[in-house]
Amino acid sequence: MEDTAMDTTAVVEEVVEVAQLSLATDFTAFTFWVASAVMFMGAAFFFMERFTVKKEWQTSLSVACLVCLVAFWHYLYMRAGYMGELSYQEAGSSPTELRYVDWLITVPLQIVEFYLIVAAVTAVSLGLFWKLLAGSLVMLVGGYMGEAEHVSHMTGFIIGMVGWVYVIWLIWAGDAAKAAAGAKNENVAFAFNGIKWIVTVGWIIYPIGYYMGYIAGDGTEVAGLNSLYNLADVVNKFLFGLVIWHAAMRDSGVSKA
Repeated sequence: MEDTAMDTTAVVEEVVEVAQLSLATDFTAFTFWVASAVMFMGAAFFFMERFTVKKEWQTSLSVACLVCLVAFWHYLYMRAGYMGELSYQEAGSSPTELRYVDWLITVPLQIVEFYLIVAAVTAVSLGLFWKLLAGSLVMLVGGYMGEAEHVSHMTGFIIGMVGWVYVIWLIWAGDAAKAAAGAKNENVAFAFNGIKWIVTVGWIIYPIGYYMGYIAGDGTEVAGLNSLYNLADVVNKFLFGLVIWHAAMRDSGVSKA
């Protein structure tokens, strides 16, 4: 009986050791913690700062706050799942569903920011809002269907890229770009161009990671893919909001010096 108890204890200790991945030795687990902390910091910062800018910019900062807050909430669970703290997810596995739920909420909010910052200073057609929203949803649905294997990885990649390219066209040469140019406001131009480059350069990390993980690779190397996604989220969500905050402060005549 004692031998059986000792064997059971040894098995439990081994399972716990495997499940509770150490932050000191697992870089991906570390990036989940960093992302969680940055998202919470961003949400708190943008919420407090929204009260210091002109009312025309407050909605944009509120959205930036929501993006970070929603991401923080999901990163708590994504981190716990990756580290084996959730009963329904194996330690070290990719939290695909949770990540795409997060993106399904935060990415459209970020894309809609293009509409909001221009609408803060001039009249903009509501059609632009729906075009930006539609493009971001096509991008996300394609990526999720490919990663979850509801369609082939290549098919999902192509659908996602169609949505991303459509958004890129809207903000560089389409209706969004024309609306920003027509606003004739240097602070709107600063914010619009800043987040335009983030979506163009920063967001290319996601399809690169997808391609390397699921098309060039076999989809089993989840640690590197999640590290890339986590660090990309830190830059693309927090920096995205920071650019808008800076433009709002400039346009409101507020100085932190």
